[in-house]
Amino acid sequence: MDNVAIIGVAQTKYEKGKTKNYAELVYEVSRMALDDAGLELADIDNVVTTTNDFYDGRTIACMAIAEAAGSYGRDATNVEGDGTLSAFYGLMRTLSDVYGTTLVTTHCKVSEGAPRKIFNQMFDPIYDRRLGMDAISSSALQARAYMDRYGITQEQCARVSVKNHGNARNNPYAHVPLDITVEDVMKSPVLADPIKRLDVAPVSDGACAIILAKEDRVKNGRRKPVWVKGVAHCTDAYRLGERDLSRAGALEEAARKAYAMAGVKDPSKEIDVAEVYDAFSYMELLWYEGLGFCGAGESGRLIDSGVTGMAGALPVNPSGGVLSAHAVQVAGLARIAECVLQLRGEAGRRQVPGAKLALAHGITGICAQTHCVWVLSDTPAKEV
Repeated sequence: MDNVAIIGVAQTKYEKGKTKNYAELVYEVSRMALDDAGLELADIDNVVTTTNDFYDGRTIACMAIAEAAGSYGRDATNVEGDGTLSAFYGLMRTLSDVYGTTLVTTHCKVSEGAPRKIFNQMFDPIYDRRLGMDAISSSALQARAYMDRYGITQEQCARVSVKNHGNARNNPYAHVPLDITVEDVMKSPVLADPIKRLDVAPVSDGACAIILAKEDRVKNGRRKPVWVKGVAHCTDAYRLGERDLSRAGALEEAARKAYAMAGVKDPSKEIDVAEVYDAFSYMELLWYEGLGFCGAGESGRLIDSGVTGMAGALPVNPSGGVLSAHAVQVAGLARIAECVLQLRGEAGRRQVPGAKLALAHGITGICAQTHCVWVLSDTPAKEV
């Protein structure tokens, strides 16, 4: 495909109970992303927003924030899903030869609603919803299926929480930086066996934006461009009973396609840094396998080895990941923004030295029904 780069990124600090309204959050990150890229709104050809009527508490929620993202006088559209999918749509529009630049925004104020009740609405209204299923209870089913199949232990899941909360102490945007131990995680209250309080991402509010540009427009930006090498998404069956919850089949397929596009043969050796959507600690281990960082059932040994720690060969979630900041629809786009900072060498205390190829990952749906994988590089494809 044509070369497209990310030339501007911005995030708010993630916290619970932000006082700014939706439009103010979107305006803030849109303005900051433009400033980061050294552009003005007149340089943007189209806008992609990300909203959810349930989380925003209003019908056609995108209408309330579109102008804050700069939609006036230019084409604008909306995605109701994870930020990686909004960026995917923004990439397609940028590659259409109709637009040269695209501003993608995401926002979420989960704390203003009732997350567990909202998530319950995703389930089938006839058979599943009346059971009271939500993100935690359904993910507990997935965690148990995965752990029982491969002998993954609760302590190994806990190490993900310890690693990521510890990494978050180096991230000024993180909501919950913590200095904890495996014992602390194991002693935290059980929410739905085997998931405990410190295995779960917090309820966070915040916003994020990125700017995509075709190669002939990149020269107008002032930051080092980060190039899109490969991207793909895949969706699994809707009903949990129609899926094998012990493996991430949709992620395997999305990763396979993204790697093929990017020319990645061995992700465990070629990827320098990864940011994955770890809403629960077990998820990061399951995603290791789906992304090809290790074989099936080997993720427990991988986390034990320290390979995915900051000092390891393949650091995963140096930002602290979603376990440390979870503004639902924003979290995936934040993974992309964090990878951009890594490849620019601008990640501060969470910087992975010499990072040249990065992977960003997002999910949406019940037990990660949909996965989206981005492979990003500090070099345009034709020069690699």
